[in-house]
Amino acid sequence: MSILSETTQTKARQRLVRLYGEQAADKAMGQLKRLLRQHLQLRKPRRDKPSWDASDILLITYGDSIQAPGKTPLEALADFAERRLEGVINIVHLLPFFPYSSDDGFSVTDFRAVNPELGRWSDIATLGQHFDLMFDLVLNHMSRENLWFVDFLNNEPPGRDYLIEMAPNTNLSMVVRPRSSPLLTPVMTREGQKHVWTTFSHDQVDLDYRNPDVLMEFIDILLYYIRRGARVVRLDAVGFLWKEAGTRCIHLPQTHEIVKLMRDLLDELEPGCVLLTETNVPHEENISYFGDGDEAHMVYQFSLPPLILHAIHRQTTRYLTPWALGLGNTPLPPKCTYLNFTASHDGIGVRPLEGLIPKEEVAELIDAIRARGGYLSVKTDRDGGESPYELNISYYDAFRDPNNDDDRVQIAQFLLSQTVPLSLQGVPAIYINAITAAFNDRIGVERSGMTRRINRRKWDQSELEHLLDNPESAAGRVFPEYVRRLRIRREIPALHPEVPQTILPLQDGLFGVVRDGGEPASYLAALYNFTDRPRLVGLDTLHERFPESHWQDLLGDTLVNDTDSAIALAPYSGAWLAPSL
Repeated sequence: MSILSETTQTKARQRLVRLYGEQAADKAMGQLKRLLRQHLQLRKPRRDKPSWDASDILLITYGDSIQAPGKTPLEALADFAERRLEGVINIVHLLPFFPYSSDDGFSVTDFRAVNPELGRWSDIATLGQHFDLMFDLVLNHMSRENLWFVDFLNNEPPGRDYLIEMAPNTNLSMVVRPRSSPLLTPVMTREGQKHVWTTFSHDQVDLDYRNPDVLMEFIDILLYYIRRGARVVRLDAVGFLWKEAGTRCIHLPQTHEIVKLMRDLLDELEPGCVLLTETNVPHEENISYFGDGDEAHMVYQFSLPPLILHAIHRQTTRYLTPWALGLGNTPLPPKCTYLNFTASHDGIGVRPLEGLIPKEEVAELIDAIRARGGYLSVKTDRDGGESPYELNISYYDAFRDPNNDDDRVQIAQFLLSQTVPLSLQGVPAIYINAITAAFNDRIGVERSGMTRRINRRKWDQSELEHLLDNPESAAGRVFPEYVRRLRIRREIPALHPEVPQTILPLQDGLFGVVRDGGEPASYLAALYNFTDRPRLVGLDTLHERFPESHWQDLLGDTLVNDTDSAIALAPYSGAWLAPSL
């Protein structure tokens, strides 16, 4: 019996030919069939479910974000999530939980093991009994402590052919990368000094996908993660995968071909599993990973975090609204959607603002973040200069007023920033240190020397539980309201990721999105006030759509009559209006 349908087998071979040529493609196809046969023998049946629906909400967390005496960190996380978040979120994105040497998990020493400091595979399986799981496939690079790197140093297979070796005088001036460290790193091997490609740091050595064996290794790892329970797989730093001297070495056609091959295989063998690409770049480059509906199932909405932050800081929606309108100019392909988020383990990207906000206003935003205790990370440009790459700050503290200790406005602004993405087309993702209103972790920065640690606080479980139960603390005020809104969101059919959205043409400072699935039960108008004063929003559009209907504000649990011509929005607030026929 054939492992793949004739159509998928033909597509897979054509992709391998485009990558490696006819002869190498034949060998790679044989390897691929062996991997797939092994996977089918080892896999467990998965329950049938659609790729996503309105109830899907992701929690982004490290395996050790929550710690407790007498438990592994993964056990503590599972305990917290089951008691506090079951029925609120249903997918847990476990950031890299593998043994590593640097970069908080993204410099992997063993791609198939669990870091013993976090726990065991059995702990992850326990978490997977209550939540769907998302894993990272860190496929662009590996740690210098990985055994493949040891192979390279000793000229031993297989690792001797897994890295990109380059003469130090090679002209690599066109290469685009998000770091200012040296691109080529000298290493001493058994055969003398060699220079290897290191996009991100000297400890993170890039893999050479011009060797088909490397691709087969990572397809095997991808399938292994799915057997271990991953419903969603995040392709970390995937845009840099394929390197060719004399090119920008980002988003090359071969990279897209590799993602499409992975999509082909998952769609046939593991329908319901989702590929998510991580490409923190300007919007048009980012959405190129949808392909023609044959590439990533999901891409991050990277422009959203800085746009919302800027809009609330400046009390203007003059850039947020046109950007959101522009999303409709490139409709989502079938079976594709966005991952909407504001905060994550990384910083707030600045590059995704290119072409959206004037440079002088970006500079003012950078100054505002620095005034709130944040940092700016830079990248090296092709001309050798440096430019902003990301802002490093707790997203909660990004709204703190440095001149006022009263945090009521900060909390209102922060909750607004978290609520807007819940109503946009796509699947929402919530960061553990956002839902818990974590402050800047300056001690973490000082101890590690890493500015990204400012937003990677590790919680003692008992301390966190105490704060969440204390109505006087920021966490105790943010968490229950955040959870309430998430519960409401999961029950709204109009917020299914495939229900279309329309952006309303409202006055500056206001933002409105309509989700309309064609029936009253799948209609929602989400209206927001980004300013510090009460604002009225006209309801003509809503009354025209359902003339005889009253309107229920699902967030405020209030009724709007069919005779009301407008709704009043308090400063930094929103309303989710659904027809109440």
